[in-house]
Amino acid sequence: MQAKSCQFMPPFCPATPSTSPPGNKVSFPAKTSRAISITAPSDLVIAPDVLDDSVAAFWDYQFLFVSQRSETAEPVTLRAVDCCLPPDFPSGTYYLTGPGMFTDDHGSTVHPLDGHGYLRSFTVDAAKGEIKFMARYVETEAHTEERDSVTGAWRFTHRGPFSVLKSGKMVGNTKVMKNVANTSVLRWGGRLFCLWEGGDPYEIESRSLDTVGKFEAITTVHRSRPLGEGFEGAVWNLAASVLKPILYGVFKMPPRRLLSHYKIDARRDRLLILSCNAEDMLLPRSNFTFYEFDSNFKLLQSREFNVPDHLMIHDWAFTDSYYILFGNRIKLDAIGSMAAVCGLSPMISALSVNPSKPTSPVYLLPRFSSESTKNTEIDWRVPIEAPSQMWVLHVGNAFEERGDNGNTEIQIQATCCSYSWFNFQKMFGYDWQTGKLDPSTMNVKEGEDKLLPHLVKVSITLGANGKFENCSVKPLNQWSKASDFPVNQGYSGSRNTYIYAATSSGSRQALPHFPFDTVVKLNTSNKSIQTWSAGRRRFIGEPVFVPKGSQEDDGYILVVEYAVSRQRCYLVILDAKRIGGVDALVARFEVPKHLNFPLGFHGLWAPDGPTLDN
Repeated sequence: MQAKSCQFMPPFCPATPSTSPPGNKVSFPAKTSRAISITAPSDLVIAPDVLDDSVAAFWDYQFLFVSQRSETAEPVTLRAVDCCLPPDFPSGTYYLTGPGMFTDDHGSTVHPLDGHGYLRSFTVDAAKGEIKFMARYVETEAHTEERDSVTGAWRFTHRGPFSVLKSGKMVGNTKVMKNVANTSVLRWGGRLFCLWEGGDPYEIESRSLDTVGKFEAITTVHRSRPLGEGFEGAVWNLAASVLKPILYGVFKMPPRRLLSHYKIDARRDRLLILSCNAEDMLLPRSNFTFYEFDSNFKLLQSREFNVPDHLMIHDWAFTDSYYILFGNRIKLDAIGSMAAVCGLSPMISALSVNPSKPTSPVYLLPRFSSESTKNTEIDWRVPIEAPSQMWVLHVGNAFEERGDNGNTEIQIQATCCSYSWFNFQKMFGYDWQTGKLDPSTMNVKEGEDKLLPHLVKVSITLGANGKFENCSVKPLNQWSKASDFPVNQGYSGSRNTYIYAATSSGSRQALPHFPFDTVVKLNTSNKSIQTWSAGRRRFIGEPVFVPKGSQEDDGYILVVEYAVSRQRCYLVILDAKRIGGVDALVARFEVPKHLNFPLGFHGLWAPDGPTLDN
């Protein structure tokens, strides 16, 4: 069969892929040009019925993380390749962010989490039955410094928390906190934002996707209260005072870093965001501040909590009465810290997971100060220990209900994995020493003692006086396949019937767990489970729900499909009610090949009309 040539900008692929198994060494060029041609065997590119083997799986995985240098200054109308836009589909825009640039022109690659934010928009014009596509880089400070505005050439100067540089200044490089605005999208108060895990959001003009600039959501200067008393508390307060000028001054870390996951309290019409202190990453204590804003970005309240534990928080939950934190326990790695500070390893190597306890801490932090909570017996400083060791990745929903006996039942639906599977330095299979991606890291073999990301239901019972009574952890609807990105738009903080998530069909021998290829719909009431799969050598990202009626599942699911066998991206529309049936697929729209983009992280559906801001 003839080899087929295609234009790519892969961060982790050699100029000419080898047909040797991934276990053999593959030579990578010392320098990646701005535009190179990958010549791949045709059965890796166009043959949908090729037998599954490690070679095809290896390159399929690489193609999901291909750098995209093209942007769209003007909207591009997408071609419908399967049916067309349904007449009752609402007008609005689906925004999806994620990394877009993984390699520069001087030999350096970065971890996907450090890739520059690439914002994609799919604008639906229901009247015309059209979908227009745009894609722009978020012009962060790091983007402006690392990309030549005239030639378009890239030279990475920031290490990023998960990467090292192969060119330029590597040893002693203090440019660590590379705000790439690549993790999630927020639409609030008539404004659009891209968020990252360690800095201020960037505001985006919603139509043109032009970057407006950094948005300082937190303008009030907080002074953290000293944590603890006695000798131990004094030691850690002293350590914090030593770390602050180093982290803030030398490494330019913001004193408070916003988490990328926010929450919307639809009943109160509030935006909830969370911040923590930069120095807490290196100390056995954690300082969290929750903020609540109205629709005009007026700060309605902020609540600060000092937790006496060393925690890593990525996502969180809320109910009418509580902020809920799942304490992923971490610890300082002394040897890794020295190498990280010197620039010889990623900064994240200063930390490691801490599986010292067989349980998982759940902190119920009082959301409001009121007479109704002052007399309860619950002490928020003492966590509820869930009877399972789990590293929580994402939360789909949480809610509380009061029983007839006065008890409070709290339920959290989330994705978690085991401590033995989660590895800071190997997420997505990225090897910072070689700059390569190894899909086997995300696809452990059956029988290995590593519990992959999966959906769980955590149930907590509080007595009438607020005292803890019981906690259980069970698989959500008994769904045990590797899954993530649980979504439940519109019901945050309230009892929900449905959860949608990305999962795996398990049909690929070499990629049984990740990347995901299936949307799963879980009914939490009758425990039913329905799925829709993209098909062979096609993967998906996070599903997003688009409501059209009053019933909870009366709407559509939007999900991006990455057809690596055709080197195309598609926007897929599914009928939420029909998932599990042969007619679930409503339409599929093709993104032009030259705008094919890498795997995204989190997205948002923003409807036109009066509900646009929420």
